[in-house]
This record gives sequence, structure tokens and C-alpha cells, in this order.
Amino acid sequence: MTEFIRFEKTELLTTIYVTGEVDLSNSAELRKTILGALKTTPTVKVDLADVEYIDSSGIAAMVEGLQFANSNARFFGISNPSTQVRSILELARLDQVFDID
Repeated sequence: MTEFIRFEKTELLTTIYVTGEVDLSNSAELRKTILGALKTTPTVKVDLADVEYIDSSGIAAMVEGLQFANSNARFFGISNPSTQVRSILELARLDQVFDID
């Protein structure tokens, strides 16, 4: 696992902390981390407070996580999106799709 992703896990919750930029070069790793966490814990939150940029591949990784969660009686949410990430989510109207706190 690279420095841009770290996580904290309990029996009921995995929080994935992402740092820097999420783009085509690392979005597959984020996707793999999200799906792996959803397979082992009922609730997964991705903390995006330290993300400066996210492209469509990063958004797609999170949409896939949400779809997996919905299909498998799990919960997937986004925590603390940075101003830049929140703007992108709002522009794509994904702030109405994801649970964001």
C-alpha cells in the first residue's frame, strides 16, 4: 500500500484516509482498498479531507464502492471532502448520491 492511502479498521467500521491526488495512476489501488474493506466490514467511509484533486477514475472507484455496498447490505460514505472534492461532487450532482459527512 502506498503512502496516499491509509486506513483504520474496527469490527464495524473501516475508515480509509486518502491524501494528495486521486487519478488514473492510483485510482485502481483506491478501488481495491474500498472493495476489500467492504468485504470485511459492514461500514466503510472514505475520508477525503487531504485530497487536492480527484478525477473521473477516482470518482468511478467510489461509485463502484457504493454500488457494491448497496448490493451487499453494506454502508459506504464519504467523510470530510476537501473544498475541491466537494465542488466536483456537487458539479456532478454526486453529493445527492453519496452519504457525505
